[in-house]
Amino acid sequence: MNALNRKNELKKEEKEEKTSIPNGHQARKRCSLDDYQLNESKRVKMEEMETELSSTTTTMTTMTAMTAKSERKNGISALTKAEGSTETEKTDKKILKFSFSSRRDMYPANSSAALTSSTTSLTSSISSTKIGHSAKFKEYFIEFNADDEHSWTTLQSAVKAIQAQVQVETSREFLFRKVEDLCINGHRNEVVSRLTAAIRDHVTTFVPNYLNNVSNTDQFLKTVNRLWQQFCNELVMIRGIFLYLDRTQTLEGLQQTSVWEIGLNIFRDRVMEVCGTASRICNCVLEVISRERGGELVDRMLLKDLTSMLIDLQLYHRLLEQRIVEETAQHYDRESQEKLDALTVPGYLEYAEKRLLDESLRLEHYLASSTKKLLIPTCEMELMGRHMTRLLDKGLAEMLNASARADLERFYRLISRVANGLDTLRARFADYMKMVGRDIVINPEKDSSMVQELIDFKDKMDAVVNESFAKNEKFLETLRDSFEKFINQRANKPAEMIAKYVDGKLRAGNKEATDEELERLLDKVMVIFRFIHGKDVFEAFYKKDLAKRLLLGKSASVDAEKSMLSKLKHECGGQFTSKLEGMFKDMELSKDINVAFKQYMSEREAPGNIDLTVSVLTMGFWPSYPPVQVNLSGEMLTFQELFSNFYLHKHNGRKLQWQPNLGQCVVKARFTDGLKELQLSLYQTLVLLLFNDATELTLEEIVEKTKIEDGELRRTLQSLACGKARVLAKNPKSRDVEDDDTFGFNNEFKNKHYKIKINQVQMKETPEEQADTTERVFADRQYQIDAAIVRIMKMRKTLAHNLLLSEIYKQLKFPVKVSFCWRCRERLSRCDATAIGFIWL
Repeated sequence: MNALNRKNELKKEEKEEKTSIPNGHQARKRCSLDDYQLNESKRVKMEEMETELSSTTTTMTTMTAMTAKSERKNGISALTKAEGSTETEKTDKKILKFSFSSRRDMYPANSSAALTSSTTSLTSSISSTKIGHSAKFKEYFIEFNADDEHSWTTLQSAVKAIQAQVQVETSREFLFRKVEDLCINGHRNEVVSRLTAAIRDHVTTFVPNYLNNVSNTDQFLKTVNRLWQQFCNELVMIRGIFLYLDRTQTLEGLQQTSVWEIGLNIFRDRVMEVCGTASRICNCVLEVISRERGGELVDRMLLKDLTSMLIDLQLYHRLLEQRIVEETAQHYDRESQEKLDALTVPGYLEYAEKRLLDESLRLEHYLASSTKKLLIPTCEMELMGRHMTRLLDKGLAEMLNASARADLERFYRLISRVANGLDTLRARFADYMKMVGRDIVINPEKDSSMVQELIDFKDKMDAVVNESFAKNEKFLETLRDSFEKFINQRANKPAEMIAKYVDGKLRAGNKEATDEELERLLDKVMVIFRFIHGKDVFEAFYKKDLAKRLLLGKSASVDAEKSMLSKLKHECGGQFTSKLEGMFKDMELSKDINVAFKQYMSEREAPGNIDLTVSVLTMGFWPSYPPVQVNLSGEMLTFQELFSNFYLHKHNGRKLQWQPNLGQCVVKARFTDGLKELQLSLYQTLVLLLFNDATELTLEEIVEKTKIEDGELRRTLQSLACGKARVLAKNPKSRDVEDDDTFGFNNEFKNKHYKIKINQVQMKETPEEQADTTERVFADRQYQIDAAIVRIMKMRKTLAHNLLLSEIYKQLKFPVKVSFCWRCRERLSRCDATAIGFIWL
């Protein structure tokens, strides 16, 4: 072994020595390598001498083997012979002692001849043991001689001085050399035994005297900590002197206890367990922790030192840790019950969060880190887990109603720490949304405000999930599922109300929002639209309302209309919006047709003072309107015939069907107050024109002259005689039109505006219109079900009842009842029912 290898090995030993000393006490950290490192040149000299000794020992081993072989032939054991020669042993010991002393003090490092001469005189009993670094070193016991006893006396005096906390007169290097001499002379085990006894005697007689006289908890803990710190300081200094024991143990691979471990074991066995100190320390620590939980300030550094002491002595996990967990569970079991009865749910959540933070700080400051995996789950279970159902029942709905997002965030954060906590919270969150949403949708009294309430409720729940529930994907999915569930509990109505809500926002005169706000509102409407199943109902009502907005010029913005159309196309596909797009195309084409018609009329003499504008509609794109026949004025009929000739001449083969119910007119009327311009429907115009030739007419006479349907006529007369702009005088005066009522032109009508709109009645939906739209939806559904059954049965030929229903549900985009499907099936003569299912004939 050369000097460089020895240096590397020493560094490795120093690293092991650093890691072998537990952390937590400043006294042990002062165990610096400077206290025991030898001069490097001396180490090199020792290496050279050990190499020479190894060579000599090899020669001696060979000689011993030959001697042992000879003795076995004579039936005598070499070991027995060696043990029987007492005088030889003494001589050998002296020679051994002399050889090492001569090697260290008398001969220079290069005087190998003298060393060889000295060591060759060793007998076979001695040569069979490799001195210094042999694996057989611990198997033999060599008694102390006078020099060895003197060396031990010196070491013992130093140990007692350290224990008495007085100055050690002998230098550390000298003491270190004494330990080294004793170990090299074969006395390692005896040194360890005597050192152990010295430490044990000191600890047994000295430490308990201080502890038995202390009764106060705080004073007792401080005394224990002071004695422990003092003992660690002493042990560090003693270890520095006897470090050679640990080094030889590492180099030779001996499985023996280090000096530090010997000291800790003695302290644990003689102080902690024999005297009952450990149990008392645990009781006192638990008492101080309980006082701290009660709000008292305690010395956390003292507690940290004591728990570190228990960890070093391997008593923490066995005696204290489990008791801390049990005491914590009992404490919070009592306290949480009291707080839950006394506080509101938000107040209790603040209390629970503070308590969990306190326990985390307690772990950080003075408890072992390994306790965290036991203590924190225990606190979470006692504070939240055991009361989770009660907290949800008592406070979740209240916090959601009040939009208490900070409290909800705290609730989510705390309940997420409990097993299955989030799943339980998610289920209760879904129940709350279904309960509130169902009340909005099912109640007929809330139909007018249904969509706005749904939008507000959706915004509210989105804010809760995003801000309070950390945008948890499962909660977002629960929100969507819950909305879809309760919105469709009332079939068709939500879809109808969404269409009417959009109609109200897109009409002219809606000054509630700017273009940007309207765009954001339409986006929110589309979110609600996604949840409904009966999208065909929405399409029917939206198409009807869109037709009125386009034909009556009531659309607030073409851009807003097209933006909504784009959103519907993106959501439902091009097939869903193809007819709606066709309506816009018809309006664009109608503008070009009217320009051409005006060009056409400019080349001819006009039959009257009428400016006619016609909207030509493709029948397949627009809602179905029943044909209506009314008596138009002569001039109107003339212009209608002129346009028909113009259009049919230009588009040969087409057929025009006039729809007067959506016509509108601008009429100038002269009153006592002056000339006014009235915006009227075509029906209102026909009624007013009758009073150019008559001063008073009965209901029956008006019906006969105009041929307007009775219900539509009554609504028209009511708008003219009973509304805000009463251009007709009704006798007798009332809100409703009766059969015997008479009407006359109100020449005394006054209004500060020149242009007066009276045709709002056209925009209002009548019960007949609503029923007709719903009926058309169901008729279309019947055709779709028929088509689906035909497609399925033509492909499958034979199919069981349940499988047929399943296939129908897959193909249809609207909810349908089983009985409705069977009625549709009965109309199909080629789908024959059998006991096992249906057969396509």
